[in-house]
Amino acid sequence: MATTARSLRWRVIDIVTAAVLGVACGLIFVAWNQVGYAGYEAFKAILPGLNGLVTGVWLLGGTLGGYVIRKPGAALFVELLAATVSMGLGSQWAVKTLYSGLAQGLGAEIVFALLAYRRFNVWVAAAAGGLSFACEWFLELFTEGNLAKGVPYNAIYLACGALSGIVLAGVLAWALTNALAKTGALDRFASGRGARELV
Repeated sequence: MATTARSLRWRVIDIVTAAVLGVACGLIFVAWNQVGYAGYEAFKAILPGLNGLVTGVWLLGGTLGGYVIRKPGAALFVELLAATVSMGLGSQWAVKTLYSGLAQGLGAEIVFALLAYRRFNVWVAAAAGGLSFACEWFLELFTEGNLAKGVPYNAIYLACGALSGIVLAGVLAWALTNALAKTGALDRFASGRGARELV
């Protein structure tokens, strides 16, 4: 497991990169709002709760931002900015998109904070993706009326969504970061210098 001894202060390049990642993830969310939602409804028709399997893509901003920048607030900032872009470009969930971005970004942020922004590997990224969905799941108990849908639905939805977060947000963020690092694009970041860290 990789450890670092470095400053956690934000630099100008951190802010710019976080903004770029937030906008990029927001554009991904806009596309996924259509494609992913179609899958969401299809899975739900097969088995209520199975729809959680497609939710991981909407969590990518927090895990990717936190994993690349590795500074306090990065996961929350990138996910919230991505949600803002998604809402601004016509997300069908309107202002609820911001609530989700806040919950999802907070979930990822908690994992990185618990490790003091010092430990980063595929397991940390996966945990960030999983907790990101868990926070969204909790939010939806109230904003989407899921509390009234019963224990079986919520248990299946939590398990499927957490799995999706682990894979589509966590492992994917780890893989994307390492792929970018190998091109030299992240040389000014700890994530770039740690491209060969052990899994």
